[in-house]
Amino acid sequence: MSLRIVVCVKYVPDATGDRHFADDLTVDRDDVDGLLSELDEYAVEQALQIADEADDAEITVLTVGPEDAKDALRKALSMGADKAVHVEDDDLHGSDVMGTSLVLAKAIEKTGYDLVICGMASTDGSMGVLPAILAERLGVPQVTLLSEVSVEDGTVKGRRDGDAASEQLEASLPAVVSVTDQSGEARYPSFKGIMAAKKKPVESLDLDDLEIDADEVGLEGSWTKVDSATERPARTAGTIVKDEGEGGKQLAEFLAGQKFI
Repeated sequence: MSLRIVVCVKYVPDATGDRHFADDLTVDRDDVDGLLSELDEYAVEQALQIADEADDAEITVLTVGPEDAKDALRKALSMGADKAVHVEDDDLHGSDVMGTSLVLAKAIEKTGYDLVICGMASTDGSMGVLPAILAERLGVPQVTLLSEVSVEDGTVKGRRDGDAASEQLEASLPAVVSVTDQSGEARYPSFKGIMAAKKKPVESLDLDDLEIDADEVGLEGSWTKVDSATERPARTAGTIVKDEGEGGKQLAEFLAGQKFI
C-alpha cells in the first residue's frame, strides 16, 4: 500500500520586502511579493527523502490561501511533489491558527494521509503551534521539531535537538511531524522539475467542499486578533565616534546614555 504523505505549506510575504498591515490589521499581502515559506521547504525536502526510501509513496502538498498561493504549490511540485490541494475561499481572510488548523485538518482528512509533515513555523506569523493543534484535530500522535526524520514499518522516527540534549522519538502512523531548518538543505527545482510541475494535478477546494461554516474561520471566527499596530520609525543616521585617544570613553558614555550598560 502506498505511503500517503501530505505536506502543509504556506504562501508568505517575502521577508526582504516592505511588510506591513492592511487597514483591517491583517498582513497586507497585496503590496509585497509572496513565496513558499522557507521553513516549509525543509518539510517538502524531508517528504521527498522519505518517499525516496519507501517502496511506494505519494506526496501531496496542501495550502490555504488566495489565488497567488498556487505559486507556493508550484514551487513544491517543481521540487518533486506529486500533486497539490489548494483551499481558497474569500471567507478565509483573516483566519488565525485555530481557523487555519481546522481547514487543514478537514482537507487532510478529505485527501487521505498516513503522514503529515509541516515546517517548524511560518515566516510571517511565526507561532510554531500549528502542527500540534493539527495533530489534536486529527486525533493522531505528534512528533515535532525534528532535525532528523525517517519512516519504517509503519512508524515515524526522529531526533529532536535541544539546548542540552537530543531526544529520539517515534510514533505509529498516522501521525503529524514538524521539521526544523536543521533537517537538511532543501533541493533546488531543476528545469525538468519546473516543466513537469505544470502538468501535475492541483485540486481546488472551498469551505463548502470541506463542510465548514464561514463563521468558524476568517476574522470573525478568529480566537486572536491584532488590536493596534504602529509603523516602525524610519532609520536615522547613527552616531559616529572618532577615536582621537578618547574613543573608548566616548563609546562607554554613549552606551551608558542608551542604558545598554
